[in-house]
This record gives sequence, C-alpha cells and structure tokens, in this order.
Amino acid sequence: MRYLSANYLFPLHISPIKEGVLQISDEGEIVNIFRNRSEVLQYKLEIFEGILCPGFVNAHCHLELSHLLGIAEKGRGFLDFLEAIQQRNSSTEIEKQNAIEKAEQEMIANGIVAVGDICNTTDTLLQKQKGNLLYYNFIETFGIHENKIDIIFTQSMELRNEFRTAGQKATISPHAPYSVPPSLMKKIIESFDDRDELLSIHMQETKEENQLFENKEGYFFDWLNGMSADVSIWESRKKLIDVLKELKNKKILLVHNTFTKKKEITENYYCTCPKANLYIENAMPDYSIFDTDKLCVGTDSLASNNSLSILEELKIIQENSHFDLNTLLKIASKNGAEALGFESLGTFENGKKPGVNLIINFSDNKITNLI
Repeated sequence: MRYLSANYLFPLHISPIKEGVLQISDEGEIVNIFRNRSEVLQYKLEIFEGILCPGFVNAHCHLELSHLLGIAEKGRGFLDFLEAIQQRNSSTEIEKQNAIEKAEQEMIANGIVAVGDICNTTDTLLQKQKGNLLYYNFIETFGIHENKIDIIFTQSMELRNEFRTAGQKATISPHAPYSVPPSLMKKIIESFDDRDELLSIHMQETKEENQLFENKEGYFFDWLNGMSADVSIWESRKKLIDVLKELKNKKILLVHNTFTKKKEITENYYCTCPKANLYIENAMPDYSIFDTDKLCVGTDSLASNNSLSILEELKIIQENSHFDLNTLLKIASKNGAEALGFESLGTFENGKKPGVNLIINFSDNKITNLI
C-alpha cells in the first residue's frame, strides 16, 4: 500500500485538493483519497513537489506510422503531407517494428496509459499484444472508387477480426468524409456488433474539406476528380457534417476539427491534435466552441509530430484557450477514457487503476515550459 501526496491532487471527478493524499494498492488500484495529510501516519507518506493526476489517454494516434518521423516537411499543407505518407512502405519490417516499439516506450515515459490507435495494417499488433498499454484500434477504411468497395470492406473485416482474435478492441471506422462514399459508409455502419463501442473519423482537418462539400470546388475537388473518385462523395452531402447523419447515432470521436464552427458542434466526442495541426496546416481550432466534457486530446502520428507527449499538447491548448488546469487534465485523462470506453481509467475514483502522473512543470494553475 502506498500513500502519495503532492502540492495538489487532481482526482478529476471532484475538485483539486491542496496537499491531498492518494492511497493506492500495490497493484495500482485506487483505495482512498484523504483531504489532509494529517489523516495519514506521517512515516507512510510519500510527498512530491508538483501535482498528481491520473494517467493520460492519447485519444488519437497512428502508431504504425512511427517510422515516418521527419519524412513530411513541416507546414506544407495536407495534400503534401498525404504524399509523404505514401512512403510508408519504403521501410523494412524490422525498421517499422523498432519504430513502433520505441514510440510506445515514449508514450509510456510520457505518462500515457491508453491509446485510440488508427490501423491500416497489423504492423502494431505484435507490440500491442505485450500489454504495455490499453488500445482501442480503429480499423481505418476508405475507398473512392465504387467498383472496389466490396474488396476494401472485406479486407477491413479481416483486419478487424485479426485484432479481435488477439484480444484487442477493434472497430471498422471511416477515414474521412471525402474518402468514404455513402455506399461504403453504409457497410461500415452495418458492420457494428455488440463488441463495437465507438467509431473514429477525421473531420475538418483542412479548410479544403469544407470547400469540397459546400462549393464543389478547391484543391480537394480537383484532387479527387483527378483520380476519378465517385462523385457521390460530395454530391450527396451538401455540407461536410451531413456525413454524421449516415453514422446512425453511433458513438463517434471526431478528430482534428481544426475548421469546425460553433454551429456545427454536436453531442459527440471531439479530439484535438494541436501539434499535428500546426505541423501540417499551421492552424488551430477555436477551443471556445467545444464542450469541455466531450473534448479529448491526441498526438496524431510521428509523421505529423516530433513527439508523443500529451503534456506538450496541453501546453499548446493552454496557450490558445482559457481552460484552467483542471479542465486541461480532464481533457487529457477523464474524457479520453470515457470516449474509448476504458472505465478503469481517467479518474482517481475508488476501485479504478488509472495510473498516476506527477507533473512538476506547473505554476499559478498553469503548465509551464517543459524540460
């Protein structure tokens, strides 16, 4: 049994406690919270400088792209970034596996305990089976040509089943509205069964997406037409968020939302990846429009980021919002755990095993420069 205390305890299901004490079992289970150090025998206390909070949840990552660190040029825009991603198969399997293992170790070192991970392959499965972190695997599906949809969907089903057979949470999810025609979206929704809890979809990551659906013009329109994409992608949807109607009231995690407007906000979960947004588009969402009980945070991949640190992401959100520290930590832990369905994580409630993070870089209720 351990009794941990710091300048502040942030349980996240209740208000922060100055010099509170967290009692945890040797297995990491939360046993109790004491509001005063005097309630615990002094010799049992482990006192730290900083704040204690639950382990972080990385709600959006592409672990299988870890070997692409530094490949994409910063600030070149989304289409240039997609071209860089095409180099994903130029590395050897050993290089990919080494990069995946290293990236997972980095997440663990940065206090991450669970991940919402986008998967196009089984490249990450070997590492995930080691059980170092909890994963919700989103089997990313896309296909812009109608005559290939059946083959694509069959491959997604096979991939989902491989992850599930290995004991992993896995759900077939659409990549983005511009890459999934209505017929494929219908198949994805019909694939849901009692083991599916949530789907993920990239949304409004670039302003070109809005131009495609609302004005039928722009770079995305020219890009998709140049590949003879199925016109139902944009002709059947007057606005980008019309795609949500096709998702049939499923629990959804909308990712990026860089160009989302307040009037478009729904009751779904939203995930922001600020460092990736700056890396690719040099743009940030308007954080004032989000319900802070539904907002999560992710790192995206090392193809669009130079690190996998939730604390670094929070620092940027802090600089671009009016969120206090308790709200930021809820975004980093509690909300992601709720979105991904990891009930044992996210707060210091009795019986949970959320992990414990010590943050020393804080002052005046703010995250300070990271070292």
